[in-house]
Amino acid sequence: MARVKKIDNAILKRRTQQIEKEWRRYAFRPQRERILIVTEGERTEPNYFEGFKTIIPRGIVHVEVIGTGFNTIQVVQAAQNERNDKRGTDEEYDQVWVAFDKDDFPNRHFNDAVFISKADNIECAYSNESFELWYVLHFQYLDVATDRTQYIEILEGILGHPYQKNDPNIFFELQSKGNQYRAINWAKNLLAKFDQTNPAQEKPTTTVFKLVEELNKFIST
Repeated sequence: MARVKKIDNAILKRRTQQIEKEWRRYAFRPQRERILIVTEGERTEPNYFEGFKTIIPRGIVHVEVIGTGFNTIQVVQAAQNERNDKRGTDEEYDQVWVAFDKDDFPNRHFNDAVFISKADNIECAYSNESFELWYVLHFQYLDVATDRTQYIEILEGILGHPYQKNDPNIFFELQSKGNQYRAINWAKNLLAKFDQTNPAQEKPTTTVFKLVEELNKFIST
């Protein structure tokens, strides 16, 4: 008959304490969902996504928006670092998103950022060429490859005033004057035109609608 190896009492005690610690962490963790959004822009994207926090009922979800001013790949790395720092704590994130534009970044860097984020279970709200495409789609369908200067010209004609990238009221203006439901559908139509294997060459496209749809789930809760 094989002998049963005794476990040292000190080892057993440490294991028991670890199990109890893990149980307490998950048993008493706040139940509301935690979403992290890390953006390329320091003000443009954060101002927009912060607007959702004003219309989502309190206690439903915690949304943290970090504007970095980094390039595409650095944005993904910043999201990875922030996520990893919070793992195993009461502040661990349930969803992690990155938001960045193609702009003038090299094609390879843009594509790498998209595919690295997806491979690491980070959701990606990218725009080609710029975030302002998402704004324009609130008012009109735009399927011609143009640069961000033309997006801004279109916006200023629609809004009736100069467009400021750091405008803290842009979310509310789009909500009141534009049509978000239509913007979502038009963004889906644009994306469906491409196979999404080379995002840097697929223009115009934006996947910001995916993040917007996710945040909208908490508004209707």
